[in-house]
Amino acid sequence: MLFLAVPDGAVSEMAKRIARMRPPSELAVVHLSGALGLDALSVLAANPRGSFHPLQSFPAPRGPEAFRGITVAVDASTAAFMRRLGALARAIGATPRRVRDGDRVLYHAAAVYASNYVDVVLAEAVRLLGEIGWSQADATKALMPLVEGAVENVRKRGVVLALTGPIRRGDAQTVARHLEAVDNADLYRMLGLVALEIAREAGLDPAAAGRTKRALTRDVAATRRRGRR
Repeated sequence: MLFLAVPDGAVSEMAKRIARMRPPSELAVVHLSGALGLDALSVLAANPRGSFHPLQSFPAPRGPEAFRGITVAVDASTAAFMRRLGALARAIGATPRRVRDGDRVLYHAAAVYASNYVDVVLAEAVRLLGEIGWSQADATKALMPLVEGAVENVRKRGVVLALTGPIRRGDAQTVARHLEAVDNADLYRMLGLVALEIAREAGLDPAAAGRTKRALTRDVAATRRRGRR
C-alpha cells in the first residue's frame, strides 16, 4: 500500500509518475486529500486506488494519539480495498466513514469551517483586543477558556442550543454598537447573519430577531460618515 502524502495539486502528477514506472497490479495507491476523489488517481486504473483523510489538524508532526477517536474519510475503487482501509482506520483508533467522490468537496469545506476558520475567527478576536493595547499572548490566554467553553457546549448541547451572546439574546443595540466599533464590519455582519438563523432555530423571539437583522443589515458605513461631520 503506497500513500501519497503530497499537496492536492501534486496528487495527479505523482500518480502519473508512478504509472510510468509500471507498478505491479497488487500495489494499492492511496491519497490523503480531503477534497480530491479517486479520479485523481485515474491513471492507475489497473491498481487498487483509495483515499484516506484523517479529520484532524496537523500544524506540526503529531504522535499516534492524534488519530484516536477521530473520523477518517475513506473511499476505494473496490469493496475489498474499502474493507482494508476501514480496518486500517480502526487499527489506529479512528472510525472510518465512506465519503464518495461527489461528496468530497462539501465534506472538505465543512472541515475547513470547523478547523481553519476557527483559527481565523480567533485571530480576528486577538487582533481586536490588540486594538485596545493587549499583547497577542495576553489576548490569546484570555480568550482560550471562552473558546474551550464554547466547544464543550457544542459537544454537550449541539450547535443550536450551544449558541450564546447578543445575537442569541436578540440584543440589537449591542450588535449595532459592535458594528460601529469594529473595523471589519462586513465580517461581523456575515457571521452575525448566520448566527441569527441559528438563534431563530433555538427559539429567539421573532420581533427580537427582526430588530437584530435590521441592526446587522443597516448601512454602518453611512452612519460612520454622518458621525464624522
